[in-house]
This record gives sequence, C-alpha cells and structure tokens, in this order.
Amino acid sequence: MSRPLLITADPLRLDDLLRLCTAAGIDPQVAHDPAAARRAWPAASVVVVSDDLAAELSATRLPRRRDVVLVGTDRDDASVWQRAVELGAEHVLFLPDAEGWLVERIAAAAEPCREGAVVGVIGGRGGAGATTLSVALAGAAQRLGLRSTLCDLDPLGGGVDLVLGSEAAPGLRWPDISVGPTGPGGGLELAPRVDGVVLVTWDRGDVTDLPPGACESVLGWARRSSDLVVVDLPRSVAGHAVEGLAAVDTLLVVVPLELRAVASTARVATSVAAYVDDVRLVVRSRPVPGLDADFVAETLGLPLIGSYKSERSVVSDLDRGVPPALGRGHLARLATRLVRDLVDPMPERGTGAAA
Repeated sequence: MSRPLLITADPLRLDDLLRLCTAAGIDPQVAHDPAAARRAWPAASVVVVSDDLAAELSATRLPRRRDVVLVGTDRDDASVWQRAVELGAEHVLFLPDAEGWLVERIAAAAEPCREGAVVGVIGGRGGAGATTLSVALAGAAQRLGLRSTLCDLDPLGGGVDLVLGSEAAPGLRWPDISVGPTGPGGGLELAPRVDGVVLVTWDRGDVTDLPPGACESVLGWARRSSDLVVVDLPRSVAGHAVEGLAAVDTLLVVVPLELRAVASTARVATSVAAYVDDVRLVVRSRPVPGLDADFVAETLGLPLIGSYKSERSVVSDLDRGVPPALGRGHLARLATRLVRDLVDPMPERGTGAAA
C-alpha cells in the first residue's frame, strides 16, 4: 500500500503533520528537501507540501500528479496561490482550521485503489495498422463494460479521432490538456468521448511535442480512472514517446506479413526494448509464400500474442473517413480476446462502464 508523503524542512510544521497522520492511523513518508521528495513523489498516496519548501520544490520541475495539497504558513501571503499553481496543488489549506479535512484526506488516500492496465501499440513499419488496432482495443473494452481511454501519442499520424470519424467532437486536445492552467493531467475529464471511450488526441495545429512530464502525468491520471488505457505510439523513440513507453505495462508491435515489414520491425523492437519489458507481436496477415505468423515471431524473437486477417471492410471504412465496423470480424475478435487477456482481473460486465 502506498503511503502519504510529507514535505517540509520546518520541524514544528512536521510535528503538526505527523500528529494528523497519527490521527488518521497512517504511517507517512517524510522528505526534508526536494531531492528526497523526488524519490517518493510518484508513488505516494497523497503529497502534503508545506509552503516553506513549495517554491524550491516547484523549481525542480517534478512531474505533475494528482492529490497534492499545499499547507500555507501565512494567511496574509497572497502569493501562496501562485505557488500552488506552479506546484500543481489541488488544494491550499491552513492549519489548524483545516485539520479535520486533512485527516480525512490522508485516510481516504490510503484506501487501496484498483488501477487499470496500460497497453501500448506501435507499428513495425508505417501503415502497419497500429492505430486501427488501438481503436479496436479501446472499443472492445467498452463493449465488455470496461472504462477505456485511448491516448494518441503520434502527432504526425492521421489521428485516432479521424479513424473514429470524431475530429469535430467537442473537448480538449493535447495542447490544452498538457499546458493549460491546471497543469498536465488537469482537463483530462474534458477530453472528447466517443461511444464512451475517452480520447486524448491532437488538434490540427502545429504542436507536435509535449512539455516534460505532461505525458507521464496524463497517463497516470488515465490509469487511475480507466480499466484499460490504450496508447497509440509513434515509431520514433524520442521526447514524449519515451514517457509513453515507460508507462505501458505491455507493448504490442503490429507487423504486416511482409518481408520488408519484418526487417523494419526488428529495428523497432530493438529501439523499444530499453523501455518496456513485456513486448509482444501481433501479425496482420495475408497469404505470402514462405511466411506465416509463427515464422515471423521466431525470426524477431518476440512472443506472438495474436494474428488477424486484413479485412476489406475495415480498409474501405478508413478510406471513406467513417468509423470502421469494429464490432465484428477478425480484428474485433482478436481485440476482444486481447482485452480479456491483458486486463486482469476482468470486472463483471457493466460494473466499470463509463457513465
């Protein structure tokens, strides 16, 4: 179980916060400086920062996260609100008035929380079908009664919203979510929803990269609010793509059954191996003499998790700019099986469906 993190260099303030943790029945972690705070920051159930270290902590550019509380030291200091924004704090409070609230918040954060699975999808070559498989996985999860988020990290791709025919859907896109006034992560609840699936995608502007920590923070939020997060990844491993790779539990590499595609996939597999331990292969097949899915998997040295036949109906739908009929066919059946395999444990149908 993760523990709360108290960050202060003030011994008197620390005594107050430890007393409140005792009242909540919780044994906290304590950091007296930003270096110590950085180590415990990502996994803490809730972070309580005393204002004596707020400015110094903000200067270290820690990744944004939820459940950060700033405890002010001077009610007459209006600049505390600016420091809260810079820190990404959700709440500013003063003691002793807010002691009861803080005790309840610390206790509530210690309750076990079921986090969703994060599955990345990357193409072994351009046009391999990674985005289509990503859409199919998110849709299959929703049909199984799961909460799903589909996150597009490829700014130079066509976009998951185009595949779904939802480019005009209202809601915040990456530039708004990642650099808005609430900081990275804030605004995810205002992202577009298509058939119940939350979409984190790009707009049609010229932003093609994200601030450091933005992707990590958004995927952390998505993991906590979803049963399955599907991440459509670019083939170039740099910038925000590295944060995306580091966040996934399982990476699916999609390769068409073609000799040149297999050669390209070998390079992709090598480039992602440093970031993901669980890399598996999905083969999109068509009859090719001398090639089959098992041979490709053996050649690449990757475990084969599944294969599916190319479907004319899916290609036709994509060409016409309408959502592919992903509720049936080879791809839909594979996506459903993969979701069942990758989301563990599977909740009962309907218990996790998005409102």
